[in-house]
Amino acid sequence: MLKGKKIVVVMPAYNAAKTLEQTYADIPFDIVDDVILVDDASTDATVQVAEALNIKHIIRHDANKGYGGNQKTCYNKALELGADIIIMLHPDYQYNPKLIPPMAELIADDVYPVVIGSRILGEGAMQNGMPAYKYFFNRCLTLFQNVLLGQKLSEYHTGYRAYSAAVLRDINFMANSDDFVFDNQVLLQIIFKKYMIGEISCPAKYFDDASSINFSRSCRYGWGIVVNTFGYILHKLKLKRLKIYA
Repeated sequence: MLKGKKIVVVMPAYNAAKTLEQTYADIPFDIVDDVILVDDASTDATVQVAEALNIKHIIRHDANKGYGGNQKTCYNKALELGADIIIMLHPDYQYNPKLIPPMAELIADDVYPVVIGSRILGEGAMQNGMPAYKYFFNRCLTLFQNVLLGQKLSEYHTGYRAYSAAVLRDINFMANSDDFVFDNQVLLQIIFKKYMIGEISCPAKYFDDASSINFSRSCRYGWGIVVNTFGYILHKLKLKRLKIYA
């Protein structure tokens, strides 16, 4: 625990057998109480590696439910376990688990209810291997959303996030997409509820075994962000009712 708060790390996994052990080894178990791994019907030995590591809570989807669908299972299980702070950590070691303590502490100290690990804060994104087209789209989409949403986030697209459990209980994340745009919809829901979002610098690693979506999926993801952002505005103006904000 950290300051009396139960901390649960959730790991949405898909074909993460090669990187799971390294990621798990760097989790700071002096403050982390539980780890949940949800395997989204991997075709490799992800589950076997998780079992060898004695991860207590392993859930396996019989069929692939998608990145968003995986997170829904993660968060529901974490809430069921009575988590106070829930941290999503990808098991591909793209994000450094050693940043869990500062992210969790900002929530435990009631500084922010949501904290994201930004790859853009600082100057290391492309030096660490982020593809140029992803960096370009990241900056364009972030500017687009900041202007329309009245925010000042450095990015909306990181997969490294820490949430107060109260926030996840307050938003209707189960109504979100099962695809990659799920992450962005969660941020839109958080902004709609007027929760403050904190950021810390998180240099991410890009290598062959790190998970990543290809160019065509990136384009589909980008279009989903545009559609969802305009949907948010229409809902705010009461011109359209969207169940994700219910």
